Amino acid sequence: MSLRSFSARSVLKAHRLLSTAFYRDAASRGFGRKVYFEVYGCQMNVSDSEVAWSILKDEGFSRTKEAHDADVILAVTCSVRENAEQKIWNRLDYFNSLKKKAPKERSSVKVGILGCMAERLKKKLLETNGLVDFVAGPDAYRDLPSLLTLAESGQEAMNVALSMEETYADVTPLRFNTDSPTALLSIMRGCNNMCSFCIVPFTRGRERSRPFSSVIRECRHLIEQGVKEITLLGQNVNSYGDKLETSDVSSDDVELSRGFTEIYKRRKRGFRFVHLLDQISKINPEVRIRFTSPHPKDFPDDLLQLIQSRPNLCNHIHLPAQSGSTSVLKRMRRGYSREAYLDLVQLIRKTIPGVHISSDVIVGFCGETDEEFQDTMSLMNLVQYDMAYMFAYSMRQKTHAYHKLNDDVPKDVKQKRLQEVVTAFYSLAEKKQREKIGQRHLVLVEGASKRSKSDLSGRNDGNIRVVFPDVTMPDKLTFTGGHARAVPGDYVAVEITDATSISLLGKPLWKTSLAEWSAEEATGR
Repeated sequence: MSLRSFSARSVLKAHRLLSTAFYRDAASRGFGRKVYFEVYGCQMNVSDSEVAWSILKDEGFSRTKEAHDADVILAVTCSVRENAEQKIWNRLDYFNSLKKKAPKERSSVKVGILGCMAERLKKKLLETNGLVDFVAGPDAYRDLPSLLTLAESGQEAMNVALSMEETYADVTPLRFNTDSPTALLSIMRGCNNMCSFCIVPFTRGRERSRPFSSVIRECRHLIEQGVKEITLLGQNVNSYGDKLETSDVSSDDVELSRGFTEIYKRRKRGFRFVHLLDQISKINPEVRIRFTSPHPKDFPDDLLQLIQSRPNLCNHIHLPAQSGSTSVLKRMRRGYSREAYLDLVQLIRKTIPGVHISSDVIVGFCGETDEEFQDTMSLMNLVQYDMAYMFAYSMRQKTHAYHKLNDDVPKDVKQKRLQEVVTAFYSLAEKKQREKIGQRHLVLVEGASKRSKSDLSGRNDGNIRVVFPDVTMPDKLTFTGGHARAVPGDYVAVEITDATSISLLGKPLWKTSLAEWSAEEATGR
């Protein structure tokens, strides 16, 4: 054997060994592996899943929209209500069946639970006969690659530690639907309110806000991608405060709604939510800004006045009441009375003419009497919400109610009350919606209607769905008086022709812009 041939074989062998090592290492980082996300619960979970996807993509993963095609299945979970968790348990059985049916090349399919359910149940999830391989709480998404490595080596893989600092401010979320003209942007995490019914402070941790500069940076990034509507997110979004930033407005200004209190000591906030909203709304006046989910206590006058003054700050306020009874609100530890809440509604409608108000309502809370429930029914009649999310109370472990109160309203009574409040809401909402017939609304087109490909669908300023025919229309954005069809991201003036309790139907009048629409409204059109 010649020295030359020996050297060639040695080099080839060494190359193969190095290649094998490289691909083994690459596989551990995710190269060539597919991840599937299934998201439950609130918009914050959607935002979290986009953060997790950004972290995994940096590790070489690709995303699939089909669970049966995935190497890693991630359920981003909710624990706010019991039935939300039950849905996820049912899905875990299905995911387990996919693991068993996976072809040999994907024999190591792993299932992970992320989010609030992971934080609440912790190790219990890993003790489910192989249904779950790893667990990551809301503040542990940076550890997903490491947790996957541990799970694949047969070790316990769990990180549910809550953080006092984590906001993922340096992670640019990767949007699942890049074709959509709308996007979510998380500006703060956690909650300090400690309402007696709510598990969020225990699954999401204490309140902390993203740095102002990182929020502005992500806003600009989204707008550069063509986004025309941004929804700012937080468990108590309007309590945002970046204490490291300062503003021209004194921190001694009133920060709470009049007549409202809070059970914890308020810290210095520095740059408050109103200051952040002011700066964001100036980035591009053609981009709509929404926010959710707020607490009624954090609507000082200057915030309401700002919303009224900026055309691109949507005239829609989510104002969770939870109950219409002062005594129930006290047991819920909400920090306000029925009267204070109604005074705030009146102030909002006086400050922001034409505002749309939505709410959250819980029936059957601990000790709720028939008289207290009727207080909620009368509140619904008085306020006449444009949208409401209504639930029967579901006691959650760790909460104040779990430790101090009795869940003593029978299940059948809860369901009866829920049906009653739902029926009342939809009856009132349809009447209110039909009053809009004949009005002109500015609609941001989001895409084709789910019910008919010949129709377009979008939302008006008040966050109400509007459906109208996909036809050619005058285009006020051109100087030639041309006609064009609308596409996602366009603003269209629509005349309302019909209504249901939750949506509007109309005919398109013309394509326009926020600036042009606002100018016409100012002159009475």
